[in-house]
Amino acid sequence: MQIKVDINKTYQTFEGIGASGAWWAQLVGGWEHIDTASGLSVRDKIAELLYSKDKGIGMNIYRYNIGGGSVHSGKGEYSQPLRATECFEVSAGKYDWNRDKNAVYMMKKAVENGADEVILFVNSPIERLTKNGLAHNKKYQLFHENISKKNYREYAKYCLDVTEHFVNEGVPVKYLSPVNEPIWVWNGGQEGCFYRPRSVRKVFEVFAEELEKRPALRNVKLSGAESGDLRWFNKSYTRQLLKSEKVRKHLDAVDVHSYCLPVPIPINIPFLNDRIGFVKRFKKWMDKKYPDVPIKMSEWTHMQGGRDYGMDSAIVTASVMYEDFTILGATVWQHWIAVSEVDYCDGLIYINIPENTFEITKRYYVTGNYTKYISLGAKRIDASVDDEDVLITAFKDKEKTTLVIVNKSETEKPVTVPCCKKFVVAVTDKNNDLSETECEGDSLVLNPRSVTTVVWKNEG
Repeated sequence: MQIKVDINKTYQTFEGIGASGAWWAQLVGGWEHIDTASGLSVRDKIAELLYSKDKGIGMNIYRYNIGGGSVHSGKGEYSQPLRATECFEVSAGKYDWNRDKNAVYMMKKAVENGADEVILFVNSPIERLTKNGLAHNKKYQLFHENISKKNYREYAKYCLDVTEHFVNEGVPVKYLSPVNEPIWVWNGGQEGCFYRPRSVRKVFEVFAEELEKRPALRNVKLSGAESGDLRWFNKSYTRQLLKSEKVRKHLDAVDVHSYCLPVPIPINIPFLNDRIGFVKRFKKWMDKKYPDVPIKMSEWTHMQGGRDYGMDSAIVTASVMYEDFTILGATVWQHWIAVSEVDYCDGLIYINIPENTFEITKRYYVTGNYTKYISLGAKRIDASVDDEDVLITAFKDKEKTTLVIVNKSETEKPVTVPCCKKFVVAVTDKNNDLSETECEGDSLVLNPRSVTTVVWKNEG
């Protein structure tokens, strides 16, 4: 089976892969006990595993959650204690920058290990500015916008104060996202705020106006609107954002979430669960309406119950990454969370409470199949193979060509690689965790249910 690569057919520029510190960093950031295998504190080891290029998988993007302040008030209903967050505001215009210290520690440790881009994102405005005094809607409040227009500016000033504080401390904040998954009603369980599309535009316009008053933040862009499902209202939110020239000046891409959640109805309607179909249609619409606006995928996780450490969830993750890079044309791809404490298919690393230990998943390693080998600034190039069970994503920079190949099947797949005489292979499967070997010739066997990275130096 021949892998075909066309280095002259190029697409988007690769800008990186990352994850958020939401709901775990405020816990793990306090784990100072020693990981005996490395001699580092557990918190430092986890940061190294996630963001070090040499000793970890080398992600380059960290998403820090500017919290709504539920911890301080004790108000609200949350399914897990960690879903209630701190905020820096003590009273209007007065801040305690020692708050949320564990989460801030993990953000800064990620930067120390190699993260060169920090995104500050907000699930809910701080409680003082919400209509009901909570960081989510009450149970009976359906499609209720929980912040008044009169508070938009004060909300923006608060977020920009936080942003400026971190920038002044040397944190490489590149983006501020003031709205997260505005399509959901957010009646509890976690912090969140519903917005109609037009309201999102109004919020962003106020943020843009306030951003222009801050010369210290001239290198910070806005990002959004981070709608919560690929199928619903992405066009509506995107259209509203991009119709505003004021917003366009401070927005260099459209950020979307890549969920396609199963529709909870008794009748099976395949159209509603056709993820690839929705990805194609959104990409086609963007290419037609806004051909010069890149798309970034800012949140996804495998929405399935139970902990999965193995290749089942890893193959799903790698397949979605393939779809988002090759069909959606995403320049950036981000996991919802880096670390998980619950019995769910999310995170790259699981932590165990109260033991305060951690375990690595195959999702972690298949993410490394991308992050450790694809250079920032590389161009995606055309690559294909005549086998529906084999998915190929290819990138090329000045020095090397990199293929990430997913074999979804239960059988081996012999392939011919169109490279020079020598190449490096890194394999993640049931028995391998980014296991590297050097190969010669042009033949390669893809292991069953595996993700394989192939790298060769460009000639000339």
